[in-house]
Amino acid sequence: MYKIFISTSSFAKYDSLSLKILESAIMEYQLNPFGRKLSQEECLNFYQDINGLIAGTESLTAELLKSAKKLKVISRCGTGLDNVDLEAAKELGIKVFITPDGPTQAVAELTVGLMFNLLRRISMEDRLIRTGVWEKYMGNLLTGKTLGILGLGRIGKRVVELTAPFSLNYLAWDSSPDQEFAANYKVEFRELNEILKEADIVTVHIPYSPELKNFISYEQIKLMKKDAFLINAARGGLVDETALYKALKEKRIAGAAIDVFEQEPYQGPLKELDNVILTPHIGSYAKEARIEMEIQAVKNLLQGLGITIPRPKVLIYP
Repeated sequence: MYKIFISTSSFAKYDSLSLKILESAIMEYQLNPFGRKLSQEECLNFYQDINGLIAGTESLTAELLKSAKKLKVISRCGTGLDNVDLEAAKELGIKVFITPDGPTQAVAELTVGLMFNLLRRISMEDRLIRTGVWEKYMGNLLTGKTLGILGLGRIGKRVVELTAPFSLNYLAWDSSPDQEFAANYKVEFRELNEILKEADIVTVHIPYSPELKNFISYEQIKLMKKDAFLINAARGGLVDETALYKALKEKRIAGAAIDVFEQEPYQGPLKELDNVILTPHIGSYAKEARIEMEIQAVKNLLQGLGITIPRPKVLIYP
């Protein structure tokens, strides 16, 4: 019997089908007992005798992987792999899987929701009215705005599709431009600095790597319009948080919405500001998307262990 550890903190909270699939394959599994991201010391303890890992965002370093001597498969419940030492996994013969389609709709919808929130100052007005202040601030329409998309992959494309009815002008930066998609949705590929200068809203959807740390720096933020907004629902570390705090405090841009942070839980100074919306890495936290990711993660794990399984179920969105 294979031993499986599930480190992602809320696994099977809303649906037990993923666990039933494991049980049907006669798998012995243990869930994360703490309901939070695990520390390195905790991972070292839990991973000692496991054959498979359904991973969250904990740091899977070379040291940790080498200590897990029986580990054969890492099945990431999500898309990012910046927390996994892929070179070490390759050297150790550990297979690594992701669930690239599961969170697409959820992150894209959150991104669009944050756009409306920023433009109409929904969170700020809510905070004011709770303190007894009845004051109406003028907002802006999404319709007709110029949207800058940094990373036109699965999520970036879905953001375009969801916002298409609002007659936006789309500018995009991507390392591997999809010209066919761009032509269909009238997306214009531009250099990064050009997008920052022209966009009313800039949204980040690129994967993290050490080379891209602080991809959006103070110098980049200074290029943006004073009435522009910045959204990061991709990965912490892509936007320099210190630079963003300085820019928002100086009102160099109108506002920002941040769902991901370099250190989570976030305890930094952005919490002091009213012109930023902060959410606790909830991009994939839509129940339907979460269930789908968990099922895909389990099936990927079984596939990696050489256990025959049906093709993964795929959600089809209207």
